[in-house]
Amino acid sequence: MPKKAADVAAETTAGPGTGQRRRLHPAWIVAAVAFLALVGAAGFRAAPGVLMVPLQQEFGWSTTVLSAAVSINLVLFGLTAPFAAALMERFGVRAVTATALVLIGMGSALTVLVNQSWQILLTWGLLIGLGTGSMALVFAATIANTWFTKSRGLVIGILTAGSAAGQLVFLPFIALLAQDPGWRQASLLIAAGALAVVPLVLKFLKNSPADVGVLPYGADPAALEAEEPKAAGGPNDCGPRANAAVRALQVLRRASKIRTFWALAAGFAICGATTNGLIGTHFIPSAHDHGMPETAAAGLLAVVGIFDIIGTIASGWLTDRFNPRVLLAVYYQFRGIGLLVLPLLLNAEVQPSMIVFVVIYGLDWVATVPPTAAICRETFGADGSVVFGWVFAAHQLGAAAAAIAAGALRDATGHYTYAWLGAAAMCTIAAVISATIRKQRAEAATAGDAEPAAA
Repeated sequence: MPKKAADVAAETTAGPGTGQRRRLHPAWIVAAVAFLALVGAAGFRAAPGVLMVPLQQEFGWSTTVLSAAVSINLVLFGLTAPFAAALMERFGVRAVTATALVLIGMGSALTVLVNQSWQILLTWGLLIGLGTGSMALVFAATIANTWFTKSRGLVIGILTAGSAAGQLVFLPFIALLAQDPGWRQASLLIAAGALAVVPLVLKFLKNSPADVGVLPYGADPAALEAEEPKAAGGPNDCGPRANAAVRALQVLRRASKIRTFWALAAGFAICGATTNGLIGTHFIPSAHDHGMPETAAAGLLAVVGIFDIIGTIASGWLTDRFNPRVLLAVYYQFRGIGLLVLPLLLNAEVQPSMIVFVVIYGLDWVATVPPTAAICRETFGADGSVVFGWVFAAHQLGAAAAAIAAGALRDATGHYTYAWLGAAAMCTIAAVISATIRKQRAEAATAGDAEPAAA
């Protein structure tokens, strides 16, 4: 039988024979391990842009072929996320996270054996796509919603920054290894980074506060008692017997009746298109087209990673204090302005104006995650993590479409200019959509009682 909130509260505040409170809440240990897991899983996020040119040079594959591999990865990255959120509810965060890291490690290690284009679709696309999808940003939302009542936005910001930190850690080394001794060694580095975190996950990543006899950080025992799960069969039933796939689909069915869901999904699809899909995949090849060395372009993306950490944590802090809808609108519009001027900034040498671009773009890179996750939680309540998984699926579908479309445009025109300008226009659309999202009560949304038009 699950422990009541009052019972857990008693165990939290007093140990055997003592009246002392715990000095460090276990939630922070779990958050630290989750951060490291996201760092380890982020190695591949930095890889395609760096490895694309070496693979083309060795095998003669077109940009479209390699973009297709990235697109498969991004699609699976997104579509796996909502099911991964439900699997975490069913089997626990620890088991799903460890399995995901092993899949990423396997896919990266097996890449060194490829010699035909369909094999890169299998390793980059299928294996790494499933692994990274299970370690998607929905993982950060699940940790924050499960372990924290206070400072959720800040925690999501910190965990989301883990992906940026992974890019920062891996990208310079991947770029150097790709040049000498070669891209195979770079792939092995990614595999090693993912697998190195697995022992920490198995030992320290607990599934829920109840596993260690505590309440979520900042929880009010009386309020938590009132919010304990509804009886089995209720709309928010996510107990251990729930089928993960069924639950994910049931949540999608309920969420799809609410306009807020479609607004978030549309905005996040554009977010994915303008980050992972375009800049993450094609910035280095585009800079190479203008004569910039790959190591210099990779260094610029590393700077994006540095400021992404700052921007995402700051966005989490802001989300705890300001209207997340306004934050989203501002973030998307600033990103659109940056993409609009990017074609004018690309050059054989790194100019000061390019440094300004990467700093601003870094601050804005995934700053959209904390306010989007907050709106999901606010609107959909206990379904919020799984709903965010579906919204994140839209993010990755947008990224996949942009990755392959930009590759095709590059092959057809010889440059990326139309891709950058089109993305800038889409950001303006996302800003308008985000600004028009209206508040909605979680109870009405999760029960499906709200009017569909009341977004």
